[in-house]
Amino acid sequence: MSRRTAREIALKALFQVDVGRILLDEAFAFACEGETDQNDIAFARELASGVLAKKNEIDTALAAAAKGWPLSRMANIDRNILRIASYELFFRPDIPVSVAINEAVELAKKYGDDDSPKFVNGVLATIAKMTTQENLEG
Repeated sequence: MSRRTAREIALKALFQVDVGRILLDEAFAFACEGETDQNDIAFARELASGVLAKKNEIDTALAAAAKGWPLSRMANIDRNILRIASYELFFRPDIPVSVAINEAVELAKKYGDDDSPKFVNGVLATIAKMTTQENLEG
């Protein structure tokens, strides 16, 4: 398994939590089915649990970055892809900005609709500027 696969697992689990309203542990059991690489499963779990722990902060930033697109109007899959990438941008300085955005766009290509990659890329470009501005001010 790779980190991309780990991100896919985190996305599947977060989607189930968001849309299906089930607990993360239950969602993770389904999302990890058949996977054996414990390091990457741990990375997927860290992403998913990190997103949920920082969800209010992430959603506030997403609402500011996606002008004209309230979170409730976003496609469920796009919203959760954006949450994962935003978590990486804000709280995982070990992950380069370009990697976080590229991985999110790839997830959007695979799981979203035709407009998802462009939408995800645009919102994340704004989030990246926000994180850079915070680093300059902080």
